[in-house]
Amino acid sequence: MVPVGFYWDGAQLIVGTTPAAPKVRALAANPKVALTIDTNTQPPHVLLVRGSTSTEVVNGVVPEYLEGAKKLVDEEQWQAFEVRVREMYEQMAMITIAPEWAKVLDFETRIPDILTRLIEERNL
Repeated sequence: MVPVGFYWDGAQLIVGTTPAAPKVRALAANPKVALTIDTNTQPPHVLLVRGSTSTEVVNGVVPEYLEGAKKLVDEEQWQAFEVRVREMYEQMAMITIAPEWAKVLDFETRIPDILTRLIEERNL
């Protein structure tokens, strides 16, 4: 598992990375993926996604990479971040993930079955 930033365009998840990244080679061999998107809050909210990928190497920076990064970079630091990214990448691999299955675990109304059984067994 490797944390990655992503952008959701309403139909697909888009990830940008260096073309030399191990994930690019792995996805060329097998384009099927499973990924988890979660929160840092309690109770955790988790989105499980499975799907197929396509990868394209593009010149410059994948625009969706920058859009996805806006969720994580403070506004005051944005300009310096964008300049640094554009200086670093002559090319990027754009990985597009087409979801085929998804499930939400919010640990309030949806809890993994194994935890539900454990709670029932312990009478918690």
